[in-house]
Amino acid sequence: MSNIAIKVENLSKQYRLGEVGTGTVSHDLNRWWHRVRGKEDPYLKIGETNDRTKKGDSEYVWALQDINFEVQQGEILGIIGKNGAGKSTLLKILSKVTAPTTGAIKAKGRIASLLEVGTGFHPELSGRENIYLNGTILGMTKAEVKNKLDEIVDFAGVERYVDTPVKRYSSGMMVRLGFAVAAHLEPEILIVDEVLAVGDAEFQKKAIGKMQEVSQGQGRTVLFVSHNMAAVKSLCKKGLVLEKGNSEFLGDQLSAISYYQTAQDVESKFEYVGGLDNAPGNENIRLLKFDVKPLIGELISISSGFEFEIKFFNAREGINLDITFELETIDNIVIFHHGTIISGKKDSEKGTYVVRGIMPSNLLNAGIYSFNLIFGENQRYELYKIRSFTQFEILNEMAGSNSSALPGLIRPHITYNSYFLQEV
Repeated sequence: MSNIAIKVENLSKQYRLGEVGTGTVSHDLNRWWHRVRGKEDPYLKIGETNDRTKKGDSEYVWALQDINFEVQQGEILGIIGKNGAGKSTLLKILSKVTAPTTGAIKAKGRIASLLEVGTGFHPELSGRENIYLNGTILGMTKAEVKNKLDEIVDFAGVERYVDTPVKRYSSGMMVRLGFAVAAHLEPEILIVDEVLAVGDAEFQKKAIGKMQEVSQGQGRTVLFVSHNMAAVKSLCKKGLVLEKGNSEFLGDQLSAISYYQTAQDVESKFEYVGGLDNAPGNENIRLLKFDVKPLIGELISISSGFEFEIKFFNAREGINLDITFELETIDNIVIFHHGTIISGKKDSEKGTYVVRGIMPSNLLNAGIYSFNLIFGENQRYELYKIRSFTQFEILNEMAGSNSSALPGLIRPHITYNSYFLQEV
């Protein structure tokens, strides 16, 4: 492999919706019988593209299909794409959390992964104990971890809580410690999935600096998934664009970002409807519906304004439930971060809630936007967060669909008065 740290060849991953494995004994036996006879898995011939916004005919979907790429030692590869594109599935396969359906991966050296908040942590153990646990998993001795302990704790900024069980950490503290452990225990390959989405501005700066240091200074390889194009632009040298499980572009990071932003098939309205079983979410929240539509007319434009509506299932009873809507441009500039308290007297119920919001006309400029959705408890504890869930375009009716005709984030309606003052 010479200087190649990771080589991915013809990688595919198939899932059966709503099931673990194939879901039925007959399917499992059928696969086993084909395998012992040296024949191809019959279920590889069926399955549909992974498009979460449309109802399909097949119960099998391809989360990834025929992915090929190489990453050189010391290189930082940015992996970008919309939600459901296959980014996290790819990282889970590279991290050996799940196995590919077909294809092969060749990796040189130890791999440390930070796929989501608290990955690899035991909630009952303290921060200190989890650092030693993660070091052991990576094959390090107790003495090696001890030499790095103070540096990890200092970077994470959790010295006061290092002997507290991590189940009592906030999501921000958890991701700080998780990133510090993954970056400092000297893996040859570091895999990071959206760590910057949780941390504050100070931590984001430190995390980017640390990834640059392990790549450039120590010659380690980094795979970085993010919706933050500014971070990908400053940190990465190469970019891989995924779309519906397929590799659409591989090249330098600026070209990859440009391809991703200009190749978006974006409508000037958005609607997602899903069932409870396959809805995005976790044990607290399940997202059943989200739509964005114009207040006037058929398409969202500068002068139409728009309304957005979310329907979700809440499993947490007796809490102060809130939701925050965060609107971003395609360049990840946050336009607003605003929310509402749904139940303020610890009276939340288990069941379905609907929340509506209205954005007035003649406020936002034309362009492509997306919502981040944050569900919380007591406006402090995060129950569930999903980034860039919806994407829609605001049209400039004065220039057709040219969303970049005029600069600026807002386009207010301003009344002007002008007159000529005769020179005396």
